[in-house]
Amino acid sequence: MKVLHTIASLGAKSGGTSTATFDLLSALNRLDLPDSDAIDLLASGVQDENKDLSLASGCDWYREVPYDYKTPYLYSRNIGKFLQEHTYEVYHTNGMWLHVNHITCATARKLGRPYVITPHGMLYPEALKRSAWKKWPLRKLFFDKDIREASCIHATCKAEMRHIRALGYKGPIAIIGNPVVCPPIAETLLKQRIYPNLPTNEITIGFLGRLHPIKAIEKIIQAIALRPNIHIQLRIIGSGDSDYESFLHFEAKRLGIKERVHFLGFISGDEKFRQLARLDALFVPSDMENFGMIIPEALLVGTPVMASLGTPWESLNTERCGWWVDNSPESIAKVIDEISQSSSEQLREMGLRGRDLVLSRFESSKVAASMYRLYKWLNGEAPKPEFVYDGN
Repeated sequence: MKVLHTIASLGAKSGGTSTATFDLLSALNRLDLPDSDAIDLLASGVQDENKDLSLASGCDWYREVPYDYKTPYLYSRNIGKFLQEHTYEVYHTNGMWLHVNHITCATARKLGRPYVITPHGMLYPEALKRSAWKKWPLRKLFFDKDIREASCIHATCKAEMRHIRALGYKGPIAIIGNPVVCPPIAETLLKQRIYPNLPTNEITIGFLGRLHPIKAIEKIIQAIALRPNIHIQLRIIGSGDSDYESFLHFEAKRLGIKERVHFLGFISGDEKFRQLARLDALFVPSDMENFGMIIPEALLVGTPVMASLGTPWESLNTERCGWWVDNSPESIAKVIDEISQSSSEQLREMGLRGRDLVLSRFESSKVAASMYRLYKWLNGEAPKPEFVYDGN
């Protein structure tokens, strides 16, 4: 069985969709596959003169074509040429709204082969509203048909499945979380970390991610202002919308807590995990978040997480490793109260439960094994997996 994944770019600077796709392909190709199986990834090279290198450079499963994107739709003759010259049993495209996504679906239909779409959150109502004037004609021309006739759509959570159903898709949906890679440093940091001797010590909480209004970071700042008698330091880690970052600075100053709010800028790699391990809790108050890779990454180093109801992380409550709550400043302030009243042992136990949750459900090899089972089913070689839901 030969499977082809496609994505517009696998550049190291391309963001979460590229990272999740690379992690999945890496894990799939670490499985003990039969010699007759091949799982490849097709993408364009990068244009960046500063060498934004592909995440998959040097991987024998990576099929890169020269960069030739034209128009905002990223039309590529090179992508089309590759698809004409190479055939696979199963096709799987990552993302929406770009030529590579549509041509993958169209190629599979032409060959009579099954295809999978992973929207990566791009079919959420909030996502569809952004630049709707561009997406509407693309839907009518290409993507409504691509979605409607997909052999299966891959969602990372039940919330995403509900939004896909709301668009009218009646076919199979596979719910498989994003793969989480546990780097060696995460285990080291977990062993080294020291939890605060609360309620007497200062609390350090944080946000890590792209700075954008949809992340609702100001609600953390407003919650801190509601608790003037609790010693709280907020570390905001990330970069993005400069106007929004200026607003956050203004909000901290307006509420009289600017000395307690620290902006650390963009951090990645091992240092990202070090920063997560220095927090007593990570706060993810986003209005909407599809999977939120930063949540399992924080849990891996034993840091409890507060995530909003706009994220698919109810398991923070059910597994007692964090808080899945409304993202109002008042609700966030109540979480701060709970942290300040917890003992170091209680926080440590929450962190350990969170790590166990991630390793048991989202560790990359487990996710890859589920995805491989999906391909075997689509290719008529195995029964339907239990994580595939029909639209009946």
